[in-house]
Amino acid sequence: MLMRRRHVLRGLAGVAAWGAVRPGLAGETRVARLIAETQNLPAIAQRIDVISAALRGTRYEGETLIGSPRRPERFVLRDDAFDCVTYVETVLAAARSHDIAGFEDALREIRYRKGYVNWFERNHYFFEWCEHNVDNKICRWVDMTGSVQIKKTVNSQKGLSKRRFVMRVIPRAVFLANAGKLETGDIVGFVSQRSDLDYFHCGLVVRGHTLLLRHASETRRRVLDESMAHFFTRAGAQSVTVVRPQEVATA
Repeated sequence: MLMRRRHVLRGLAGVAAWGAVRPGLAGETRVARLIAETQNLPAIAQRIDVISAALRGTRYEGETLIGSPRRPERFVLRDDAFDCVTYVETVLAAARSHDIAGFEDALREIRYRKGYVNWFERNHYFFEWCEHNVDNKICRWVDMTGSVQIKKTVNSQKGLSKRRFVMRVIPRAVFLANAGKLETGDIVGFVSQRSDLDYFHCGLVVRGHTLLLRHASETRRRVLDESMAHFFTRAGAQSVTVVRPQEVATA
């Protein structure tokens, strides 16, 4: 199914948009190795844990994607540098794949609406990223008793019209008090207190002796593990949204 879909989208997107940008063969070999090493792990949470841990130490770099309202979008494949979203996307795509071709297909589907490589189809706002990947059945929402509904009108992304979101969010105290309901590999988005922005950061939940956030940190300039409670305090985060990756559907 993915290969048939890939050929259809190739025809739609055209050669320019499909000229994938890669950091080099070493990066592709790294992803391929991690995919191969995790094939026998039965749960997607396990695969996410191993793959995301292997990428710790990778440097942080913002603005790694290529495209704008006036510049053709290029499909970027790299694992030598991440921002918070591309790190989560790369780990999730690798955990859903059996090989590099499948990884590319999965990453397109996660990053773009309908997998179509176009700047206007990219999930620029993380709330839309979550909605899109829940609709795709790649993830599902995680709710907790005590969550609240908020409304946001965002316009921080130049080139896009205003977006109005109704978001169900989990307050910090509720989230930390219900840590036992979380799973390793859950994707957490930290709600921004700015009126024009939905979220300011995202990362992966890691369950252990303490609850950890595994993320591409802009301040620390690399992928690392950090105490979840410490991050809340350091970043001044007040509420979050959580989605949980789902197993790949079998035919």
